[in-house]
Amino acid sequence: MELTEQDRKLITLLQADARISNQELAEGAGMSASACWRRVRALEEAGVIASYRAIVDPARAGLAFSAMVHVALVRHEADHVTTFISRVAARPEVLECFATTGEADYHLHVVCRDKDAYNDFLEHFLFRLPGIANVRTNLVLREIKVHGPVPV
Repeated sequence: MELTEQDRKLITLLQADARISNQELAEGAGMSASACWRRVRALEEAGVIASYRAIVDPARAGLAFSAMVHVALVRHEADHVTTFISRVAARPEVLECFATTGEADYHLHVVCRDKDAYNDFLEHFLFRLPGIANVRTNLVLREIKVHGPVPV
């Protein structure tokens, strides 16, 4: 889908506030309310707008421990990769998981209640997955930029 300038305005406004009314959104993008509604639906159907959700502050929700976890696999056997991906995707502590190049094969953003809960996550989950060669943890000391808008 080729994005128009109005599409970009709509996306920018929705990224700033997904609860904006259709009328306010239309005014901000310089279009009629009905045209705005149709265009937003088209962006959703094309998958450009993937979802709408509330952004929760983990620390205020009782999850004060945050870490970036770098995982390297022993070998890239299909079974190990498939198991790792499916099991990690199912864990609520894992907010994000990226397959990357470099020293680590995967980078996980993990949040937990505290260091004891994180240790439990490591010992009773991550270290028990087949094919894990190395796990390195970097504690998040301060969030500088999170949930940034996509620069359309």
